[in-house]
Amino acid sequence: VDDAVDFYEEISGKIWVEALNPQWFVYTKGFNHSQAGAWLKRCFDVTLALLLILLAAPLLALVAIAIKLESAGPALFRQVRVGLHGKTFVIYKFRSMRHDAEVDTGPAWATECDDRVTRVGRLLRIFRLDELPQLFNVLNGDMSMVGPRPERPYFVDQLEQQIPFYSLRHYLKPGITGWAQVMYLYGASVSDSREKLQYDLYYAKHRSLRCDAAILLKTVRIVLLGRGR
Repeated sequence: VDDAVDFYEEISGKIWVEALNPQWFVYTKGFNHSQAGAWLKRCFDVTLALLLILLAAPLLALVAIAIKLESAGPALFRQVRVGLHGKTFVIYKFRSMRHDAEVDTGPAWATECDDRVTRVGRLLRIFRLDELPQLFNVLNGDMSMVGPRPERPYFVDQLEQQIPFYSLRHYLKPGITGWAQVMYLYGASVSDSREKLQYDLYYAKHRSLRCDAAILLKTVRIVLLGRGR
């Protein structure tokens, strides 16, 4: 006889958030990660980030030039996000929207067909090239190569009130890519955030270097096929 939450996890690759209670986290297997494992993951992150920066250096320069030629504003986009243990940090991305995208609206969800996205920005998103500057966040120690996507404090405050156990995702270092990113399409609502949390919790329970490698391979496939958002 299988528990409903465990059965759902086995067949879907995610954890049923609405059916969870605090006791489940006490008795379920997983979520056990050693200091040695954390050290190995950090070594893996730094090595891969340095390698990708060296290989992509010419591309980084070309992308920055293309952004500057198309629209006014800086090529690099900086934004405060919530990271490990709820601490905030500044994330780096190539700018894919107009420089004044939120002047009139304030913080807003980015949608799949967002009219604020520039032509160059749309191409960057398809191949996820806008994420490349986050390799420097990995070197700084604010992010990992694989983990939950960091969200903005404005939205985190709302989501923690509406989604049970949402704050648990902050016990992991955020990542450039992750299980939720490769398994779920674009997220632009509370409902989407709830769905992605279920994948994030599954990753938190099962994470390992082998798991990270599998996620990175899925990410490469998405980038090569132009299935990014």
